[in-house]
Amino acid sequence: MKMVNLRCIFCLSLTSVKVEKGVKGRVCVQCAKPFLLDRPVKIAQEDFRTAVIDAEIPVLVDFYADWCGPCKMVEPIIENIAREREGELLVGKVDADKAQNLMEEMKVTSVPTLILFMEGEETARSVGLEPDKIEQMVNEAVD
Repeated sequence: MKMVNLRCIFCLSLTSVKVEKGVKGRVCVQCAKPFLLDRPVKIAQEDFRTAVIDAEIPVLVDFYADWCGPCKMVEPIIENIAREREGELLVGKVDADKAQNLMEEMKVTSVPTLILFMEGEETARSVGLEPDKIEQMVNEAVD
């Protein structure tokens, strides 16, 4: 069973979560609230290594900002990917305004930037609104 470490949005505990599609009882060990992986999950700068680099499945990370128009246009695309690829791929969102050090480390200079990680390594990147490229990145990762 493949796992990823995510922070609970309710109690903020770091929890090891089973990522296969249809897993029942995917809950926080502290507060028993559910982890919903059929949608993008927020990833804080301090959790990036454990949630993305150490993940046992591919992770598509959307570096976004709430004020960014193209980011809002990318959002339904990644929501659809999260829903359709649950268990095969984790979709994460990093708020660029709250992750300046991570943005610098990942060499992200504009939003939206989507980066695909496999086995802890960056394998593909999309900058701006590139729906076809995003789909190609995901297909290459999981097909």
